[in-house]
Amino acid sequence: MASLSRRTQAQSSKRAAIEASVVEATETLLEEGASYSELGIERIATRAGISRTAFYFYFRDKRELLMRVTAGVADELFAEAERWWAGEGEGRAELEAAIAKIVDIYRRHPALLRAVVETAAYDEEAARFWRELVGRFVDATHARIAREQEAGKVDATLPARETAFALVWMTERSAYERLVQEVPLEEGAFIEALLRIWLAAVYGAPR
Repeated sequence: MASLSRRTQAQSSKRAAIEASVVEATETLLEEGASYSELGIERIATRAGISRTAFYFYFRDKRELLMRVTAGVADELFAEAERWWAGEGEGRAELEAAIAKIVDIYRRHPALLRAVVETAAYDEEAARFWRELVGRFVDATHARIAREQEAGKVDATLPARETAFALVWMTERSAYERLVQEVPLEEGAFIEALLRIWLAAVYGAPR
Protein backbone atom coordinates (compact mmCIF):
# COMPACT_ATOMS: atom_id res chain seq x y z
CA MET A 1 0.00 0.00 0.00
CA ALA A 2 2.86 2.39 0.85
CA SER A 3 4.40 1.72 -2.56
CA LEU A 4 1.08 2.47 -4.28
CA SER A 5 0.68 5.67 -2.27
CA ARG A 6 4.17 6.86 -3.23
CA ARG A 7 3.47 6.06 -6.88
CA THR A 8 0.19 7.99 -6.76
CA GLN A 9 1.88 10.97 -5.12
CA ALA A 10 4.64 10.94 -7.73
CA GLN A 11 2.07 10.86 -10.54
CA SER A 12 0.15 13.73 -8.98
CA SER A 13 3.34 15.75 -8.62
CA LYS A 14 4.30 15.08 -12.22
CA ARG A 15 0.86 16.08 -13.46
CA ALA A 16 0.94 19.29 -11.43
CA ALA A 17 4.41 20.14 -12.76
CA ILE A 18 3.40 19.57 -16.39
CA GLU A 19 0.18 21.55 -16.03
CA ALA A 20 2.13 24.39 -14.43
CA SER A 21 4.63 24.40 -17.31
CA VAL A 22 1.81 24.58 -19.87
CA VAL A 23 0.15 27.43 -17.98
CA GLU A 24 3.44 29.32 -17.76
CA ALA A 25 4.22 28.71 -21.42
CA THR A 26 0.83 30.05 -22.46
CA GLU A 27 1.10 33.28 -20.53
CA THR A 28 4.69 33.79 -21.70
CA LEU A 29 3.68 33.39 -25.34
CA LEU A 30 0.84 35.87 -24.87
CA GLU A 31 3.19 38.35 -23.21
CA GLU A 32 5.60 37.96 -26.12
CA GLY A 33 2.88 39.18 -28.44
CA ALA A 34 1.18 36.00 -29.62
CA SER A 35 -2.51 36.41 -30.40
CA TYR A 36 -4.65 34.00 -28.39
CA SER A 37 -6.96 33.33 -31.34
CA GLU A 38 -3.96 32.36 -33.50
CA LEU A 39 -1.92 30.65 -30.79
CA GLY A 40 -1.83 26.98 -31.69
CA ILE A 41 -1.69 24.09 -29.28
CA GLU A 42 1.41 22.76 -31.04
CA ARG A 43 3.26 25.97 -30.20
CA ILE A 44 2.10 25.94 -26.59
CA ALA A 45 3.05 22.29 -26.14
CA THR A 46 6.48 22.84 -27.69
CA ARG A 47 7.21 25.77 -25.40
CA ALA A 48 6.09 23.70 -22.40
CA GLY A 49 8.32 20.78 -23.46
CA ILE A 50 5.58 18.25 -24.14
CA SER A 51 3.97 16.75 -27.21
CA ARG A 52 0.68 17.89 -28.72
CA THR A 53 -0.79 14.52 -27.79
CA ALA A 54 0.32 14.95 -24.18
CA PHE A 55 -1.36 18.38 -24.07
CA TYR A 56 -4.76 16.75 -24.55
CA PHE A 57 -4.09 14.43 -21.66
CA TYR A 58 -4.00 17.42 -19.31
CA PHE A 59 -6.37 19.90 -20.99
CA ARG A 60 -9.58 19.36 -22.93
CA ASP A 61 -8.80 22.20 -25.35
CA LYS A 62 -7.31 25.69 -25.55
CA ARG A 63 -10.38 27.24 -23.94
CA GLU A 64 -9.99 25.11 -20.81
CA LEU A 65 -6.32 26.08 -20.70
CA LEU A 66 -7.16 29.79 -20.90
CA MET A 67 -9.71 29.45 -18.12
CA ARG A 68 -7.21 27.55 -15.96
CA VAL A 69 -4.57 30.25 -16.45
CA THR A 70 -7.09 33.00 -15.74
CA ALA A 71 -8.38 31.28 -12.62
CA GLY A 72 -4.85 31.40 -11.21
CA VAL A 73 -4.64 35.17 -11.73
CA ALA A 74 -8.16 35.61 -10.33
CA ASP A 75 -7.14 33.72 -7.18
CA GLU A 76 -4.17 36.08 -6.86
CA LEU A 77 -6.47 39.07 -7.29
CA PHE A 78 -8.93 37.72 -4.77
CA ALA A 79 -6.23 36.96 -2.19
CA GLU A 80 -4.82 40.48 -2.43
CA ALA A 81 -8.18 42.21 -2.40
CA GLU A 82 -9.35 40.25 0.65
CA ARG A 83 -7.57 42.80 2.81
CA TRP A 84 -10.74 44.91 2.40
CA TRP A 85 -13.38 42.27 1.70
CA ALA A 86 -12.48 39.98 4.58
CA GLY A 87 -10.92 42.63 6.80
CA GLU A 88 -12.31 43.81 10.08
CA GLY A 89 -10.25 46.99 10.42
CA GLU A 90 -10.61 50.55 9.17
CA GLY A 91 -12.54 50.18 5.92
CA ARG A 92 -11.14 53.19 4.08
CA ALA A 93 -7.49 52.28 4.63
CA GLU A 94 -8.06 48.61 3.76
CA LEU A 95 -9.93 49.61 0.61
CA GLU A 96 -7.09 51.82 -0.59
CA ALA A 97 -4.57 48.98 -0.17
CA ALA A 98 -6.88 46.52 -1.97
CA ILE A 99 -7.41 48.78 -4.98
CA ALA A 100 -3.68 49.43 -5.32
CA LYS A 101 -3.00 45.67 -5.33
CA ILE A 102 -5.70 44.99 -7.92
CA VAL A 103 -4.25 47.63 -10.23
CA ASP A 104 -0.77 46.12 -9.77
CA ILE A 105 -1.98 42.64 -10.77
CA TYR A 106 -3.73 44.00 -13.86
CA ARG A 107 -0.48 45.72 -14.80
CA ARG A 108 1.48 42.47 -14.44
CA HIS A 109 -0.89 40.25 -16.47
CA PRO A 110 -2.18 42.43 -19.34
CA ALA A 111 -1.80 39.89 -22.16
CA LEU A 112 -3.66 37.16 -20.31
CA LEU A 113 -6.50 39.42 -19.20
CA ARG A 114 -6.84 40.78 -22.72
CA ALA A 115 -7.11 37.23 -24.05
CA VAL A 116 -9.85 36.14 -21.67
CA VAL A 117 -11.94 39.32 -22.01
CA GLU A 118 -11.71 39.27 -25.80
CA THR A 119 -12.55 35.56 -25.91
CA ALA A 120 -15.54 36.14 -23.63
CA ALA A 121 -16.91 38.55 -26.25
CA TYR A 122 -17.63 35.70 -28.69
CA ASP A 123 -17.41 32.47 -26.67
CA GLU A 124 -20.35 31.86 -24.33
CA GLU A 125 -18.52 29.37 -22.12
CA ALA A 126 -15.63 31.79 -21.66
CA ALA A 127 -18.12 34.61 -21.02
CA ARG A 128 -19.91 32.57 -18.35
CA PHE A 129 -16.57 31.69 -16.75
CA TRP A 130 -15.49 35.35 -16.62
CA ARG A 131 -18.84 36.52 -15.25
CA GLU A 132 -18.62 33.89 -12.51
CA LEU A 133 -15.09 34.98 -11.62
CA VAL A 134 -16.07 38.63 -11.41
CA GLY A 135 -19.15 37.50 -9.50
CA ARG A 136 -16.88 36.26 -6.70
CA PHE A 137 -15.71 39.83 -6.23
CA VAL A 138 -19.28 41.13 -6.32
CA ASP A 139 -20.31 38.65 -3.61
CA ALA A 140 -17.34 39.56 -1.42
CA THR A 141 -17.94 43.29 -1.87
CA HIS A 142 -21.62 42.83 -1.02
CA ALA A 143 -20.66 40.94 2.15
CA ARG A 144 -18.28 43.69 3.32
CA ILE A 145 -20.80 46.46 2.64
CA ALA A 146 -23.43 44.50 4.56
CA ARG A 147 -21.07 44.11 7.52
CA GLU A 148 -20.30 47.82 7.46
CA GLN A 149 -24.03 48.54 7.45
CA GLU A 150 -24.57 46.25 10.45
CA ALA A 151 -21.76 48.07 12.24
CA GLY A 152 -23.39 51.43 11.54
CA LYS A 153 -20.49 52.61 9.32
CA VAL A 154 -22.50 52.66 6.09
CA ASP A 155 -25.97 54.01 5.38
CA ALA A 156 -28.42 51.18 6.04
CA THR A 157 -30.58 52.25 3.09
CA LEU A 158 -27.74 51.76 0.57
CA PRO A 159 -28.68 48.93 -1.86
CA ALA A 160 -25.66 46.80 -0.96
CA ARG A 161 -25.92 44.15 -3.66
CA GLU A 162 -26.48 46.56 -6.55
CA THR A 163 -23.79 48.91 -5.29
CA ALA A 164 -21.33 46.02 -5.14
CA PHE A 165 -22.25 44.91 -8.66
CA ALA A 166 -21.81 48.41 -10.10
CA LEU A 167 -18.51 49.09 -8.33
CA VAL A 168 -16.88 45.77 -9.21
CA TRP A 169 -17.84 45.84 -12.89
CA MET A 170 -16.85 49.52 -13.14
CA THR A 171 -13.45 48.63 -11.73
CA GLU A 172 -13.05 45.61 -14.01
CA ARG A 173 -13.89 47.61 -17.12
CA SER A 174 -11.81 50.64 -16.09
CA ALA A 175 -8.77 48.52 -15.22
CA TYR A 176 -9.08 46.64 -18.49
CA GLU A 177 -9.19 49.82 -20.57
CA ARG A 178 -6.49 51.59 -18.55
CA LEU A 179 -4.00 48.79 -17.93
CA VAL A 180 -4.69 46.13 -20.55
CA GLN A 181 -5.62 48.30 -23.53
CA GLU A 182 -3.10 50.89 -22.33
CA VAL A 183 -5.30 53.96 -22.48
CA PRO A 184 -2.90 56.78 -21.55
CA LEU A 185 -3.67 57.78 -17.96
CA GLU A 186 -1.40 58.43 -14.98
CA GLU A 187 -1.52 55.34 -12.74
CA GLY A 188 -1.45 57.13 -9.40
CA ALA A 189 -4.31 59.36 -10.48
CA PHE A 190 -6.20 56.32 -11.73
CA ILE A 191 -5.92 54.58 -8.34
CA GLU A 192 -6.98 57.80 -6.62
CA ALA A 193 -10.01 58.11 -8.89
CA LEU A 194 -11.11 54.52 -8.23
CA LEU A 195 -10.66 54.98 -4.49
CA ARG A 196 -12.70 58.19 -4.41
CA ILE A 197 -15.54 56.55 -6.34
CA TRP A 198 -15.61 53.53 -4.01
CA LEU A 199 -15.44 55.69 -0.89
CA ALA A 200 -18.21 57.99 -2.09
CA ALA A 201 -20.42 55.08 -3.13
CA VAL A 202 -19.96 53.00 0.02
CA TYR A 203 -19.21 55.49 2.80
CA GLY A 204 -20.88 58.55 1.29
CA ALA A 205 -17.80 60.67 1.83
CA PRO A 206 -14.78 61.83 -0.18
CA ARG A 207 -11.29 60.61 0.58
